[in-house]
This record gives sequence, structure tokens and C-alpha cells, in this order.
Amino acid sequence: MTESLEFSALLQLVDERSAAFRSAVAAAPGPDAPVPSCPGWTLFDLVRHLGTGQRWWAAIAAGPAEAPPAKDAGEVPHDLEALLAWYAESNALLLGALREAGPERECWAWWSLGVSPANAWGVARRRVHEVLVHTYDAQLAAGAVQPMPADVAIDGVAEFLDTCNSTPAAWPHKAATIHYHAVEGRSWLLTLDGTGAWPAPLTEDAAPASVSATGTAEQLLLFVWGRLTMSDLKLEGDQQVFEQLIAWEPEE
Repeated sequence: MTESLEFSALLQLVDERSAAFRSAVAAAPGPDAPVPSCPGWTLFDLVRHLGTGQRWWAAIAAGPAEAPPAKDAGEVPHDLEALLAWYAESNALLLGALREAGPERECWAWWSLGVSPANAWGVARRRVHEVLVHTYDAQLAAGAVQPMPADVAIDGVAEFLDTCNSTPAAWPHKAATIHYHAVEGRSWLLTLDGTGAWPAPLTEDAAPASVSATGTAEQLLLFVWGRLTMSDLKLEGDQQVFEQLIAWEPEE
């Protein structure tokens, strides 16, 4: 893994980012407001999605499992005040389950074949960035996007590479490397070849990349999450590699 935030710090970030998420939802025109970064979704859909995810991962963090539990959030209220209370309860359930589990408890995770560990620490880290990006979505819907904490965005780029871009599934194209450069002074390497896709810290003696992307950590995070496009970053090299990666659906 390319970053190593402490478990207690991750739990605090889940709580802090969730508070920012609720504030953004409360400031928006209402539950039926569209979410520009999630085409076809309203704020109600966004809150339901994130709250259901918090409850689902709370159940997963309870212990090892061969398969995940079914997603069941029950009835989600549409009234704004009740909806925010439902989300707050969802977040509290997740935090309680993670604290009870402790960082080392193994559990099911869809990224278990990748770099990030399938344990409560890995779950906490994933939820930090799920809430972080969806807070951006909610703020966009409210028309008042706030800058992300740079250190959290930096870890977010690394976490995405450790989970979403970490797989033993063979890369179906010509072997390639991608360099991500954050202007805050952090860089990452993603290798794509017959052994799969694997992230690693970018060293000074690394060979030239097939393609590189430079931007703020927030811009890079929003790019890998599909909120920004290649035109929003400074790119050098073969941009087709990014197009191939975005379109890739590995079978494991």
C-alpha cells in the first residue's frame, strides 16, 4: 500500500467527511435536486446510496464471511430532515461496527485479490474516500463546492490504485505504465501487463511512463473517480492508455 493512515484517523475522517456530506445535502435545494456528477440521480438517490453503503459495510465489518450480506437499508425517508437523520444513523452504525471490529479483523472485500487488505482497516479507508467523493457530488448539487483536504485527497488517489486499479487479471493491451503526479509533491506508478494492474510508489529512477497525468491531488482523485476528464489534467504521452484503462472491465 502506498499510504498508511492510522485506523483511528480513518474513523475520524469518516465522521468528519460524513458531517460535511450532511451539511452539503442540507444546503441544497431539496432531496429532488439533480446531482450533476451522477447523471440521472437526485440528492435523495445519492443519500440513499451512501447510507445503504454505510449499513452494508457495517454488517461486513462484523467478521469474516465467504460472501457479503444482502444490501437492505429498509425504507428510506424522503423528507429532508428524516433523510439526514437516517444517514446519520447509517454512519453511526458503520463507525460502531468498525470500532468493535478493530483494524485487523478480516472480512469480505471485493478488492481481496488486490493490494489493499480485506480487513476492517481496508474497509475504513475505502469508506473515507467513498464519502469524500460523494461529498463533492452533494456540494456540486448545492452549488457550493469546497476544497478537499489535500492530505485526504492524496491518500484517496493511492487508495483508488490499491483497490479499483489493483488486480491479477491480465491487461488485455500492450504493456504500459501510468505515472500520476500531484502538484503537492506526491507521485504514483501504475503498471499494466500480463500479470495484472499493480500500483507502486514512483521512484526517481523509474523509466519514462507510457502516459502521465499531473494535477492537484483533488483533481487526480476526481479524475480516477470519473468526475473529471483527461482535458482537466496536464497529460503527456499516449492518452490511449487512459482510454483503455477507463473502458477496461477485468474478469477475475
